[in-house]
Amino acid sequence: MKIEVLGTGCMKCRRLLKNVEAAVKELGIDAEIKKVDDITEIMELGVMFTPALAVDGEMRISGRVADVEELKEILKG
Repeated sequence: MKIEVLGTGCMKCRRLLKNVEAAVKELGIDAEIKKVDDITEIMELGVMFTPALAVDGEMRISGRVADVEELKEILKG
């Protein structure tokens, strides 16, 4: 599983990344977590609002911070 957290490094982006890491750890899944902070790359992915979350190339969250429980539901798929 490839998880991308997209954002320029603001507090909300860092909090989403932390929540993603916690959700992955709690689920015990094997996932590659990538922080994307390059604004050009974020725009190329069509993201208008950060923070955003993509799982295996599919945009799942944009413009808000999801809590650990919501992220676990998303990651369980």
